[in-house]
Amino acid sequence: MRILLAEDEKAMAMAVVAVLKHEGYEVDAVADGKAATEQAAAHAYDAMVFDIMMPLMDGVTALTKIREAGNRTPVILLTAKAEVDDRIEGLDAGADDYLAKPFAMGELLARLRSLIRRNQTDSANLTLGAVTLDVEQQELSAKSSIRLASKETQLLQLLMANAGKPFTTEALADRVWHGEEADASVVYLYISYLREKLAAVGGDLAITGEQGGSFQLAVAP
Repeated sequence: MRILLAEDEKAMAMAVVAVLKHEGYEVDAVADGKAATEQAAAHAYDAMVFDIMMPLMDGVTALTKIREAGNRTPVILLTAKAEVDDRIEGLDAGADDYLAKPFAMGELLARLRSLIRRNQTDSANLTLGAVTLDVEQQELSAKSSIRLASKETQLLQLLMANAGKPFTTEALADRVWHGEEADASVVYLYISYLREKLAAVGGDLAITGEQGGSFQLAVAP
């Protein structure tokens, strides 16, 4: 699991990064809202944690821009402010949760786990280009339809939800196989299955990348 943290208070950022890494998360940490929007556009995350008060661009503005770009990754806003109006502003901007400083690290971890679980089960149907994935029914459709295996569905769901963003082989193995036995050859085998099935339904999506490297999904030109 990969988390984006945007926090300009160095001591706080170091503490949160240390706790998240101890819990097994990969963490990218930035110190301003502008950098947060750039990271969110370039990489896929399971959740993001933004402080509201940051230089260059505050957390609410950064979140607004990220949501306007179509990114639905769960976001927790952190702030020293406890006024109701501040919470409302953040939630209206697209935040999924809100945590006032000071907070217990255990509570942050619990809220992250809850948001990630919810996000993984929310996307029942995904559409990109002319292709639709029914996650619950494990059905891929475009000009025709075909059933997918469970791991194929999970892999395509991840790629479609993060179209245009590269995933290393290791990241795909971690997110789809969750610690099960899955080396580079297994990941590539399932990438090959999906390529064949996208072609079989007449889909206009292409998965680029070579065995052992990074892969990303995009609408074919």
